[in-house]
Amino acid sequence: MLFFGLVAAFSTAAAQGPYLGLEYGEFTGLGKDDIRVTVARIINVALGLLGIIFLVLTVYAGFRWMTAGGNEDAVKDARKILFAGVIGLAIVLSAYAISRFVVGELFFATTGTELQQ
Repeated sequence: MLFFGLVAAFSTAAAQGPYLGLEYGEFTGLGKDDIRVTVARIINVALGLLGIIFLVLTVYAGFRWMTAGGNEDAVKDARKILFAGVIGLAIVLSAYAISRFVVGELFFATTGTELQQ
């Protein structure tokens, strides 16, 4: 009898779909969003901050270049900073594209709907 009760309880829970524990956020006050959406937002914010760092590096390198006053060593240093900033921007953009693709595909694979951002 106990066996049939357990089988009935588990089959009803399995029929409702995967249990993700999404209602716990409501009780803790931390939010009601899905964890995958939260992770995607965190990644977007982190990559946005890296983009801001690129902008600051570009302005700094441009300032150093403009104030070099013909000094070739200062111009070389400014070019190195600018080149490093461009490489960093390429890395940030590729990381953004990869993370957006991976999170979107994981969300689609687990829910069957597209990720809205």
